[in-house]
Amino acid sequence: MATVVSSATMSLDGFIARDDDSVGALFDWYSAGDVEVPSANPDVRFRLTPTSAEFWRAWTSQVGALVVGRRLFDITRGWGGRHPLGAPVVVLTHTPPEDWSPAGAEDFRFVTSGIREAIAAASEIAGDGVVAVAAGTVAGQALQAGLLDAVAIDLAPVVLGSGRRYFGDVDPGTALLRDPEVVVAPGVTHLVYRLRPSAEEGAAAGVR
Repeated sequence: MATVVSSATMSLDGFIARDDDSVGALFDWYSAGDVEVPSANPDVRFRLTPTSAEFWRAWTSQVGALVVGRRLFDITRGWGGRHPLGAPVVVLTHTPPEDWSPAGAEDFRFVTSGIREAIAAASEIAGDGVVAVAAGTVAGQALQAGLLDAVAIDLAPVVLGSGRRYFGDVDPGTALLRDPEVVVAPGVTHLVYRLRPSAEEGAAAGVR
């Protein structure tokens, strides 16, 4: 059974990008070190610190599928048909693109029926691995629907002032999280929060 985890680099004031979708210094940690980490996309390479490289490799080795929204798909131009993590991508969209067919397009699936169906499709692909959900509206919808098992944040020492929020403009309601797993690295703090069960789920499982 797949584990569903939202993930993104975030500013100290809760934003994953500026209002114009640029990231500014948020992604500086991807080039802050001397450890070259290649990706599945030949156009994308990272130079991480040793601590971040160890964290990154452990995280990415678990990812079996990704769920992203149409906005991110369009901004990245579908990563040219090859996501840097090398995993199949499920795109939640109202309207699939009609003429998008680069090499690697077979690893992209477009779902129009909602977040539950998108997560289900990605979970089927990932098997016992991790479904990585892009932060933003899609992550907000997944949290609102009770589909997230964890929230991962690469916390950058940056204040943006305004921009795109980690859970978008979705009101996910109240969610309780456990204490974070923390990896402190130069230029970034890697945080993973496991979600606590709701009162109803906890009672059903005998958790108080």
